[in-house]
Order: sequence, then C-alpha cells, then structure tokens
Amino acid sequence: MKRFVYLRSIANFILLGLVITTLSRLILFFIFKERINDTPDYWYIFPIGLRFDLILLCYLSFLPFLLLTFIPNKHLHYIDRFLNTYYILFISLILIMELSSPDFIKQYDTRPNRLFLDYLIYPKEVMGTLIKSYLGSIILTVVVMGSFIYLLVKKRRSLFSTPNAEYRFKLIMFLPVAFLLFFGARGSLTSKRPINGSNAVFSFDQLTNCMGLNSFYTVAFAAYSLKNEDNPSKMYGKMDENEAYKRVKKYMTAETGDFTDPEFPLLHTQNPDTLSAQPMNVVIFLQESLGAEYVGSLGGKPLTPNFDKLTNDGLLFTNLYCTGTRSVRGIEAVVTGFLPSPSESVVKLSNSQSGFFTLADLFKENGYDTSFIYGGMANFDNMASFFNGNGFDNIIDEEDFDKDGNKYALKGTWGYSDEDLVVKANDYFKSQRGKPFFSMMFSTSNHEPFEFPDGRIELFDKQKNTVNNAMKYADFAIGKFFELAKKEDYFKNTIFIVVADHNTRTYGKNLVPINKFHIPALIIGPGVKKGSKFTRLCSQIDLAPTLLDFAGMKVETPMPGRNLKKLKADTKGRSIMQFHEINAFRIEDQVVIMQPKKEPLQFKITKDTVLIEVPLDKEMAKDALAHVTAASNLYSKGKYKMKHKKAGK
Repeated sequence: MKRFVYLRSIANFILLGLVITTLSRLILFFIFKERINDTPDYWYIFPIGLRFDLILLCYLSFLPFLLLTFIPNKHLHYIDRFLNTYYILFISLILIMELSSPDFIKQYDTRPNRLFLDYLIYPKEVMGTLIKSYLGSIILTVVVMGSFIYLLVKKRRSLFSTPNAEYRFKLIMFLPVAFLLFFGARGSLTSKRPINGSNAVFSFDQLTNCMGLNSFYTVAFAAYSLKNEDNPSKMYGKMDENEAYKRVKKYMTAETGDFTDPEFPLLHTQNPDTLSAQPMNVVIFLQESLGAEYVGSLGGKPLTPNFDKLTNDGLLFTNLYCTGTRSVRGIEAVVTGFLPSPSESVVKLSNSQSGFFTLADLFKENGYDTSFIYGGMANFDNMASFFNGNGFDNIIDEEDFDKDGNKYALKGTWGYSDEDLVVKANDYFKSQRGKPFFSMMFSTSNHEPFEFPDGRIELFDKQKNTVNNAMKYADFAIGKFFELAKKEDYFKNTIFIVVADHNTRTYGKNLVPINKFHIPALIIGPGVKKGSKFTRLCSQIDLAPTLLDFAGMKVETPMPGRNLKKLKADTKGRSIMQFHEINAFRIEDQVVIMQPKKEPLQFKITKDTVLIEVPLDKEMAKDALAHVTAASNLYSKGKYKMKHKKAGK
C-alpha cells in the first residue's frame, strides 16, 4: 500500500468532503425532521446523498490526479502550493455552501440554486438583508469558516503533501484509478446517461428530494445551466419590457379587463363557455416525434388508421404548429403554455424548477390528482425534477414498470413500449375511483432505434425497425388506449388530447423548415363536437388554454396562448417556432425570421415549403421580438406563476 502514498492527498480531500456533506445532511435532517418524516422511505436521502457527494468530489479530484500522475517526482515540489490551495479552496467552498443551506431552505424550500447566484449580483442589498435578518448565522459562519480554514492551512502538510512514488508505477496505475474516478463522477456504468439532479427525485416532496443533493452541486448545476439561458437582447435586439408585454397581449384572446395583477403582466382570468357541473378529468397523451407527415388524416403517409378513425369522435386541429424540435420544448408548450425562445426549455432551466406555472399545479390547486406517466426514465432531460417541483404529485416511470414483473410487452432502449404505457395509465386512471385527475402520458416507441413488439401491426416497410413502422405502432397504441378507456367509467367524464411534441428530424433548405413543425392534435370528450375540425393557423401554446375551456373551468393563468374556442372570426392565425437559435414568428402566410445579431427577414409562405422574401413589416418584426423578450423577462424575473405563488405559499 505504500506505493499508493502519492494518492493520499486525493483520498484525504474526498474523505474531508464526505464528512462535511454527510454531517450537513444529518443536521438538515434534524432541522427539517418534522417535514421529512412524513415522506415514505425518507432514509433514501442518505444513500442518494452519498452518491451525489462522490460524484462532486470525484469530478474535483480529476485535475490533482492528472498532475500527481504525470509530473515527474523531481518536479512535484513546483505544484505543492497549487494543490494545497486547490484542496483548501474547494473544501472551503463545499463547507460554506452547506453552512448557508439551512437558512436558504427555510426561505425557499429548496437548496441553494440559481436564485443564490442571482443574489450575488446585488451584494449591497443582499448584505443589508442578511445583516438585519440573519446576523447570528453570519457570525456563526464567519467563526466556523475562519477556524476551519486556519486548521486546514496549519495541517496542510500532513493532509495534502505529495510524497514521491515510483513514476513507472504511477503510469501503470493511471487507467485503473482514472476508471474509479470516472465511475464515481458519472455515478453509474449501467445507465445510458450520466446521473443528474433528477436521480435524486424519489418522493413527492421537493424539500426531501433536495436533501439527497449537496449545495455545491446544486449551485454548480445552476451556474452550468446559465449557458443555456441565452439573452435575447444580445441575439435579436433590445425592447422595453412593458412594450413587449403590450405587444404580446394584443395577440391573446384575453380582454383588457381580464388582466388581474400588474405585478404579473400576463396573469388573467379565463372564463369557459359553460362552467362544468362537476370536475372534468384531463389527459394529455404526448406523442414522441409524430409529425403531420406521418398522419393520414392530415395528408401524410397512411400510418395512422386508429388516429384517423378517432377524428370522427372529436376535434382535429389541421393547421397546428409545434414550438420547437425537442421533447422538452413540446412539454414546455403543452404543460406550461410558455412562449418559445432561444433559451433552453424551462423544463431544464434552473430558475423554473419550482413555482413555475403548469397545468398540473393549476389542477392540483383545484383538488385533482396529478401525474406524469412515462415508459422511460423520468430523469431524462430533467423531467422528473421539473415535474416534481411544479405540481405533479405522482411520477410513474420505467422503475415503476419494472416492479410489475414481466406483465408488459417490451422493454427497449428508451423504456417500455407504448402499449405498456397505455395499459399502465389506464390501470392508474381506474384506481382514482372518481377523484378528478390530470395526467400527462408520454410515448417512447416512435424514437430511434424504433423498437416495438412483434405481431402488432402490418409492417409499412419490409425492414421492421424504421420510423414509418414505429409511427404505425405508436398509432396502434393510441387505438389500444382509447379501446381500453372507453370501457371504463372515467371515460365519460374526461377530456383527452392526443398531440405530438415535435416532428422527427427537423431539416430543410429554408432558414426555418416550417413544414417540419406541422403536427397533429385531437381533442375528444364531453362537449367536443364529433368529427369537427379547427382549420385555422394555431400554435402548440394555444392548446392548454383551450383544454381549460373544454374542461369548463374558470381559472386565472399567465398563459399567453389563445383559447381557440373564443378566437374571433377576424383574428389572424399565429404560430411561433424556435429552430435552434433562429426564431420564426408567423401570421397567416407571413413569417418574420430573427437570427442572432442580424436584421430580421420576412417571407411569404407557400405550402409551408416555399419562402419568398418580401419587404419587412417593422411592426410585425417588433411583435416577433416582443414575444421573445417577454419570455425572457417572465422567466428571469419569476413572473410566470399563479397568483397564490406570489408570497411563496
């Protein structure tokens, strides 16, 4: 073991870090014990916490390990001071983040996050608040940090010295030790994706879930996410936020008198045509990559006989366009009604992981059971974390399917097949026994590598695992779901919508391949005229307000989308599409396209595929910029929420 002495400083660094984070977690547990004890299996926070602590510490150990391995022994003294500083700096940062956690959690119900970083921008105001409200905590932190750093500096030689070791032996051990650090930093070798914060979600209580993380990790993740929060003013140009909100409002169906609170610019009441006498269930069946080009009833390939048949039972949207090219963008539009922008979807951004408006939060406030049901792993794309913090009571994913044994048809690369999803969802809905519920189901089978069970469909292509066959299988599962649902009591009291998140590969010769944004949506349920069609141009963000009207609910929401049931005959259709860093704002056959650091362009659209440049309508260009500016301001200033969330209730 003496030959491994060169790794002593790394071992001591990891051990010190684990002691700090574990002790902190224990202290936090006892501080918030009354809340945490109410969570089933709350003890999970400790093994989960150990896992995330090791992820952090192994990441931080890579650089010292590389230096200690490859720098010859005779030159090691040159890096002694650097390594001592490195270890002391990061151990101290880990400690100060944990010391700041109790008061932050008491205030915001979660560990330090993006908000913590935001406060660093305003040191004068923040320090004034801290001194007035948390003077005792500040004194304790200063004393503990001062004493701790003093001890580290005094003991640095015994803790972090770099003894010599045989250079050849260090090179031989490079791969096995690097593998251990890689394994620790990745968190898993069996998972297809590195571990992220969503893997700490095991309960319905956000505070309990965050105990399984550490505060250095949560703040570092928030800082890392800032790269996704592109500033639209730097990309497309500046606009006064009040002007932006004014321009957005003129595209909404809400009237001037409907807006309820100047502090929350888009918050407004929405009244349905008819108030429902009893709560209506609402189910969103989100289809992975089901573009209009694959839907027979929309003029696409003959791959959707079940969907096409179901159009006789409800309202088909024939001119609907998605907001982006990723699932998280589709989720953002359908579940939150939020405007698309060049930033990452709010599902993944740090400042929207709690207190951000969703349909689930709205329905939950009205006494509904709320759920997300997915055959894959809900931690993908940070979905579990976002849903857990924003109103979804029950997250059912691949691990829950696993517990059911071998009752399902197929478990593939992306999780369980769509027919397994619909069976699981139908069973869950039946179990509600009359309690109103809101649920989002999310399919997986029509996703490359296009895996699905044998013998379900007549293949469209000779080769089985193709996009066309996967789409046809997805349609099979849609048909099976409604076949099951129609046999149950809940069916007659439920509004269903089947809608795509986006298309498959979004490409084309134009700046924005508009035809690839065309998607299907079908609403079925009480009060929905059978065999009807909505043929006017509309956007994915219009679906959530429209669903609420069909559900017969009088609500207050910040959603800028239109209630299509109340769209006036002379109102022009509108859709908004984000294609990577390019934003397209479409009004009927005119589209303004904004590119980073370039003047906007305007085109006339013919059949979605031919774009002919025309002179720029400056007012329309301002309206396009307004929607992106409003999205940025609503997100960054925390203005996209329900009124009851104002005081953090």
